[in-house]
Amino acid sequence: MHAGQLVVTHSTVRALIDEQFPQWRNLPLRRISATGTVHAIFRLGDMLVARLRLEVEEPELVRSEVRAEAEAARELAGRTRFPTPEPVAIGQPGDQYPMPWLVQTWIEGTVAIDDDPGESEQFASDLAEFITGVRHIDTRGRRYGGHGRGGVLADHDEWIQECLIQSEDLLDTGTLSRIWNAMRELPRGDSPDVMNHGDLLPGNLLVHEGRLTGVIDVGGLTAADPALDLVSAWHLLEAGPRRVLRDHLGTCDDEWERGKAWAFQQAIGAVRYYVDSNPTFSYIGRRTLARIAADPT
Repeated sequence: MHAGQLVVTHSTVRALIDEQFPQWRNLPLRRISATGTVHAIFRLGDMLVARLRLEVEEPELVRSEVRAEAEAARELAGRTRFPTPEPVAIGQPGDQYPMPWLVQTWIEGTVAIDDDPGESEQFASDLAEFITGVRHIDTRGRRYGGHGRGGVLADHDEWIQECLIQSEDLLDTGTLSRIWNAMRELPRGDSPDVMNHGDLLPGNLLVHEGRLTGVIDVGGLTAADPALDLVSAWHLLEAGPRRVLRDHLGTCDDEWERGKAWAFQQAIGAVRYYVDSNPTFSYIGRRTLARIAADPT
C-alpha cells in the first residue's frame, strides 16, 4: 500500500515473540486479514494481538508513538460500556523488524466492513453513546496539537486540491470541488476541544446483529474539534440512522457540517491513494463521498 512498505511475515513475528516474550512461545500465531493501512495485525492465542507498523520510521520516533498509543488505550479503557483494547507489552526491534511494536488485548467481533450496520438505528444510537462517553473524558488541558484532522479545515486545502486533481478519472471532481469550496470556509467558532477517538472508520468498529459491540484502533484518542468523531455519520450510516445519531448527540448545524467536512477530508485521499493497493478502503471513501454529495447542506 505504501512505497517502501515492510513485508512483515509470520516467521518474523514468531521470532520476535519467542525471543522477547518467552511466556507466549507456545501460543498460536496467525495473521489477521484486515483493511487497515498502518499496521500488520497478528492474533496471538485467544486473548492477545500484535500490531506492527508497515512503514519504516526512526525507531525512537516509533517508540514514542507506540507509548502514546498505549497510554491512549489505557485512558479509554472502561470509560464506556463498549470493549476497547488494552496495552499489554511493547516489543523491541529485532533482526528482521526495525521498530518497536505493540501487544494488546484482543477484542472479539466482526468489523463493520464485513457486517454493514448502515441501516441500523440501534447501531446509530450505540455510536452516539460511545462518542458521548469519549467526549466526557477530561482533556486535562490538552488541545489539538496541529497534526492531522481536528484543527482548521482550511489548513487542508492544498492537499485536498491535489487529491481532486489526481482523482479526475475516478470521481465527479467538479461537484466535489464545489462542495469542498463551501466546506473549507466553515467557521470553527468558540467550541472548546473535546476528546475524540479520532478514526471512527468501519474497520475500527465491531458489530453484531446491527449493534455496536466494540471499538478498536484507539491509539488516536485526542483532544480536537468536537466535530471530528462525527465523520462516523458519513463513513458508516445511511440517512435515517444518521439523523438518529445527530438527534442523540444534539449536534448544532455548524458542528454537524464540520463533521461532514472532516469525513470529506478523510475520504477524498483514500479513494485515489488506495484504488489499487486496498480497493475496500478506496470503496469506503467513495461511499462516504456519495453520501456527502447526496446530503443537503
